[in-house]
Parts: sequence; structure tokens; C-alpha cells
Amino acid sequence: MSATPVERHRTPPGWAPVGSNVVFASVTRVARLEGLIESVEQLPRSEWETGDFVAATVLERPGAAFTVETRSGRMAEVIPGDVVVGALGARFATLEAVGDWRDVGDDLRIDALTRAGVLGRCTSLSPMSLAVLTPLRYLGHLLADGRKLAMRDVVEPIPRAELTAPIVLVIGTSMSAGKTTSSKVAIRLLKQRGLVVGAAKLTGVARYQDALKMHDAGADRVVDFVDAGLPSTMCDPEVYRSALDHILSSLAAAEVDVVVAEAGASPLEPYNVELAERVLRPLVRFTILCASDPYAVVGVAESHGIVPDVVAGRATSTEAGVVLCERLSGSRALNLLDREGQLELGRLLRDALDV
Repeated sequence: MSATPVERHRTPPGWAPVGSNVVFASVTRVARLEGLIESVEQLPRSEWETGDFVAATVLERPGAAFTVETRSGRMAEVIPGDVVVGALGARFATLEAVGDWRDVGDDLRIDALTRAGVLGRCTSLSPMSLAVLTPLRYLGHLLADGRKLAMRDVVEPIPRAELTAPIVLVIGTSMSAGKTTSSKVAIRLLKQRGLVVGAAKLTGVARYQDALKMHDAGADRVVDFVDAGLPSTMCDPEVYRSALDHILSSLAAAEVDVVVAEAGASPLEPYNVELAERVLRPLVRFTILCASDPYAVVGVAESHGIVPDVVAGRATSTEAGVVLCERLSGSRALNLLDREGQLELGRLLRDALDV
């Protein structure tokens, strides 16, 4: 069986520099842009907006190798001179990068703040981070019919529908706390009960692999904020609320029995996690708090008033972590990398959801 080809376009549209490879990053997966693009033009920054589709050329940085997550979820290596198509956005990561398209200067230098192609100028990068941001120079906005193309314009509208299925909410004390791993475990356990399971990535910054992992775990319908037209959920609450309605309506239309909903980042970061929790609260039947550190559980509980049903994640990777989390929080703690922990979560979910 032949391998699925990486989505790299060796015969680029006329707007790309001759000889360049063009890579469409996964944040562009909401539309097949090749058939829409008529031209690429530089626009004044007064006309830039979050979610605009832009093209940028890869710059050289000695000793560094760069990769981009494509629309298939695969990782493609890019080299200086290649063209990356992504979307303008912002990121505020505690352990990796901070940046915003609003910080792009007159030199038009821009960074891939995530491998998914969220593009903005990096203003802070953790020295402990292993992430290598792809350096780029803005070529221009993608235009069709004389108008710029943006994520919000290519999302297919769907009828509004009310979600009534119970929700298992997975939140974290920080990024890289084990949320997606815990979500996968919950999805598998619920599928084993014979349920139609929906999954959602409610907040954070675009990364297609998270949604793919949920699908691979068995979720029947997976929706995230990229499907709703956002490169990240660092946006005005009104904009995010509209995207959240799209996510919930998509899940309702799929007639799922239960939803595993993951909120990226932590409640106190500027990703609208608190708004998502407030909207979903009437449907939440079970909450898993993934912690990077046992003491972080106390911090989130005291600052945000969250009492989880289960504490999981990196903080519970050992017996010592489990004991300390339970002692500090008063909540049940489980190592979901361990089979016994998974079985216990299955029993707790069964009782909470009455399935």
C-alpha cells in the first residue's frame, strides 16, 4: 500500500514565487483554498484581521529544521524559499510561545506560532521549550473576487440546534498537562459502553493532531474551534460565543449520546475557557482536571472555584503524585496511563452518566 502523500504543491499557483513549494498548514483545512485563490496582495496592516488567510515565505535560520502540520495532520518539512499558507492569529502559551499578528513590524517578519500555521510575530519564547518556530516573511493576503479570504468566510453555516447530551468536561491547570490523553481514555471507555460519542476541542490554539487523536480513540463526531472559523480562541467573547454555538450545534446535529469536551489551556488564560465552562455548565455531568503539578490543583480550585470529580494528568503519573493530589485537593486522583486507573474512571463515568 502506498503512503498518503504529504500535501505539498510542487506546481504552485501563479501567485507563488517560481520554483517554490507551497504548503497549506492545517489551520486552512476549513476550505480548499487552491480553487478560490485569485491573487495574493500585500495589504496595509490597518486591514489585517484575526483569521485572515495569508501566504509567507520561509526564511533561513542556521542550524534549524522547520516542520508544518498539513491539512491531513501529517508533518511536512519546509525549507527556505518554501511558501506556507496559514492564518493570522495569536498565542499566549505559558510553556512555549507568546505572539500576535498585531506585533508584526515594518520588516514584515512573521512566525508560525504553531505548526498548524497560526501566524503572528513571536514576542516571547520559553528557553526551556523544544518548539522551533518557523521564521517567515509576509508575502500577502489571499484574495478572491477582489476581497481577502478569511476563516470566518469559508465556514459552512449550520442550523442552530440545542445540545442536550451530557458532557464530560476535561480541563487543565496549564498546557501539556495531559488533557488530550485523558480525553482519549474517556472516549474509549464511553465507546465500550456502546454509546455514540461526540468530542470537542473547545479552546486553545489550532493543532489538528488533537482532533485526530480523539477520532482515533473512537469518537463518532469531532469538532473544534477551527471548524468554527477561529485560529485560536484568543478573541472577543462575542466572537468566541458564536464559534461555540457552531461547535455545540454540530454535535447536536450528530445526535450523540455523550460529549467529551476538552478545554485547552487553563481557566485563567485569555482563551475564553471560563466562558465555555459557563455555557456548558448545565450539561456537565463529570469534570476531569488535568494537572501539571499537584499544587497547581489547589491553585485552580481556589482561584476558579473548580471541584473536579477526578484529578488526572502529569501530576498523577506516579503513586506519590496520586497521593499528594488527593491530599491537597480532597478529590479522587487517578493515573490514567495505568489500566487500574482507567477501569476506575470507567466505573465513575458509568455512575455519573447512568450508562
